[in-house]
Amino acid sequence: MEIKRIVLNNIGPFKSVEIPLAPTEQKPSNITVFIGNNGTGKTSVLQALATSLSWFIARLRTEKGNGNPIPEETILNTANTAKIEIEICNSLEPSTHPGENEISDRFQWTLAKTRKGRKAQYTSHLGDCTRLANHYRNALTQDDQTSLPLIAFYPVERVVLDIPLKIRTKHTFLQMDGYDNSLSQGVDFRRFFEWFREREDTENESGISEDLLSQLRTILEQNQEVWRRLNELNASAKDRQLTAVRTAIRQFMPHMDNLRVRRKPRLHMAIDKNGETLNVAQLSQGEKSLIALVGDIARRLAMQNPALENPLTGDGIILIDEVDLHLHPSWQRSLCDRLIKTFPHCQFVLTTHSPLVISDCKNVLVYTLTNGELQELPSQYGQDANTVLLDVMDTSIRNEKINAELNDLLDAIQDSNLDHAEELLAELTAELPANHLELVKAKLLLHKQKLRHANH
Repeated sequence: MEIKRIVLNNIGPFKSVEIPLAPTEQKPSNITVFIGNNGTGKTSVLQALATSLSWFIARLRTEKGNGNPIPEETILNTANTAKIEIEICNSLEPSTHPGENEISDRFQWTLAKTRKGRKAQYTSHLGDCTRLANHYRNALTQDDQTSLPLIAFYPVERVVLDIPLKIRTKHTFLQMDGYDNSLSQGVDFRRFFEWFREREDTENESGISEDLLSQLRTILEQNQEVWRRLNELNASAKDRQLTAVRTAIRQFMPHMDNLRVRRKPRLHMAIDKNGETLNVAQLSQGEKSLIALVGDIARRLAMQNPALENPLTGDGIILIDEVDLHLHPSWQRSLCDRLIKTFPHCQFVLTTHSPLVISDCKNVLVYTLTNGELQELPSQYGQDANTVLLDVMDTSIRNEKINAELNDLLDAIQDSNLDHAEELLAELTAELPANHLELVKAKLLLHKQKLRHANH
């Protein structure tokens, strides 16, 4: 399943805008990125997508289910009514369910909202949404191993406040539970850790715990055949959903491996970082957030694709607001490539403030938002961060005051105003580090100018 386009009328800052999403003929990747200053509507686009998709989830659960309405406060200030139109492409297997006609692979539905006491200009049309949901429900009725598409929204409020190790509520892990809280705004990843602990407890009942396996390694290291057979038996007892999560984290963060719950010296969640075992609570906010994000996507894919040998190849639609949140620049640089590699059949719609996110992945579809207007950007692949900051994000690459003073210095050198250039150089030398690249260049230029004048 993938979104082909979304049309917004009087939503957020947008009066009327149509937005095709990747993959497209020109941009074949499965990633669309929105950039723009704060308040330009990036989050509004993601929230509109989440609102429309909530109706599919609701009608997948029950035939007449209701998704989330358009919040009245998101209607454009000068308008009385708003609508969201979404077009979905979904390649479906022919159904053998009695009475179901041949089904198209395109589905389009409209969600409308009018302010209280105002006359409606738009109306909702959800027939295709129901038709698509019905097909999946019919398929599940025939085969309970039918794969379902993942649909998830991760807003800015995704944080890891704590890692609870006491299970407060008994959760179920049925296929439809993969949609629980998947579009909830402001959700954190507390449930991920609760799910992992509960799931691993079940796994350990049928297998061998990591702690015990580590102890047996020393005892059985002389008998390689017994050790090999023991590992095979233990691998067959591994929980399939946990295996998907561990695999996703290892692929996404190669220096992180073997996420697990340990019970000594006290109950805690552990992970191996560069070969060293650490309490997950010791990790940085960025590391915890990324582990939880990747782990949550993998968990839901595993729940919703019970028959797939590798659940990470399941399809879905994933919306992530400020995808660079808490991440070091080196992680921002490889983020899109790692998303594609780890979840190859998922469509991603992202927002970011980072030039590195959009310049280090090929064929990403990038839109810039300004005053309710949308513009597709040419490929930024291979561009340096400074060029993206200047040309795309309209942001100076350095402090504006220092930048102006450096320009004045270069102008003075170019005009052979050497005394003034010496004064400006002395002022900047007192302010900037001695190894400042532009300052070093200016000193060399000034030295050359002095030599040129001395020879004359």
